[in-house]
Amino acid sequence: MTSRRGFLMGMLASGLAPAATWADAGAPDYLSAGQAMDGSYSLYGLASDGSIRFRQQIPGRGHAAAAHPHKAQAVGFARRPGTFAFVLDCVTGHTVAELSSPKGRHFYGHGVFSRDGSLLYTPENDYDNAAGVIGVWDVTAGYKRLGEFNSRGVGPHDARLMPDGETLVIANGGIETHPDSGRAKLNIPVMQPSLVYLSLEGELLEQVELDPALHMNSIRHLDLRRDGLVGFAMQWQGGQGDLPPVLGMHRRGSAPRLLGAEGGVADAMNGYGGSVAFSGDGRLLAVSSPRGGMVQAYDVETGALAESLALEDVCGLGAAPGGFIASSGTGALVRLSADGVSPIDRAEVRWDNHLVRLTGA
Repeated sequence: MTSRRGFLMGMLASGLAPAATWADAGAPDYLSAGQAMDGSYSLYGLASDGSIRFRQQIPGRGHAAAAHPHKAQAVGFARRPGTFAFVLDCVTGHTVAELSSPKGRHFYGHGVFSRDGSLLYTPENDYDNAAGVIGVWDVTAGYKRLGEFNSRGVGPHDARLMPDGETLVIANGGIETHPDSGRAKLNIPVMQPSLVYLSLEGELLEQVELDPALHMNSIRHLDLRRDGLVGFAMQWQGGQGDLPPVLGMHRRGSAPRLLGAEGGVADAMNGYGGSVAFSGDGRLLAVSSPRGGMVQAYDVETGALAESLALEDVCGLGAAPGGFIASSGTGALVRLSADGVSPIDRAEVRWDNHLVRLTGA
């Protein structure tokens, strides 16, 4: 008897089948890159219970992925600064397309699709001009590059599509780099991180900066609540004295609000926010720190520290029913909720930086 997978493969080969959906890939809740014990790298589809729904090998170490909203396709980005990305069919394992950044550009490891999945937006570095740009790619034309627009800042690391489907929020980290200098940070004394809201055509809608005393707190990663509240994680580039918070929130039209400023709470994070996520019910906002070996979750309304978890090399973080799921470079997967901390699994995988939650998961 022909299996469903065999049937789909035959249909795809004949060109008669519709594009495979995430259900065909095992209905994962998250995507994560990781390294198996044999040294190979793969993109994994994970369920909220920690089970692996699919594994597809990739050519090298990944950073984050952009998940297509409808098709079982994911764009995997090389570790920054990277000049290539690949589009993976998560059912067949085939490479659908390969993306190369234009001359004078490199990717930052993140990207986001338009709501209908017809366009892909990629934060990039225009390194000769020390400027951030957002690349625009036509998915329907085989991921052909259409152009780019200014990110209105330096070092755009992450981007998300706001719930209105018409606005991008960009995390401009503020750090100038150039491939000729490796990963050296070239402008720390004068860096200016920002949150920027742009139309899908690149029109500036709103720009938000931190207090000048925190201009060395690089805004790096983003998550969104369904009502448009933005959570952002930061990475401190200053001295190791009194460390500032690495977690913040912003709602359009208001000032940013930082969480974790009191009582030495920020010191546990060692000045480094790795990933950020709202809980499944939206009541909590959490940040991970691989350098601090810590996850902290805060009450969104009161700003109080609600939960904390010590976990070696923790970085990946995603919403789960009743709380969060966190992943570690040691292979651990852990659930953090109001009921406490419960191990989910310890896979033979060194999980990479991010858990990318699928739309509607």
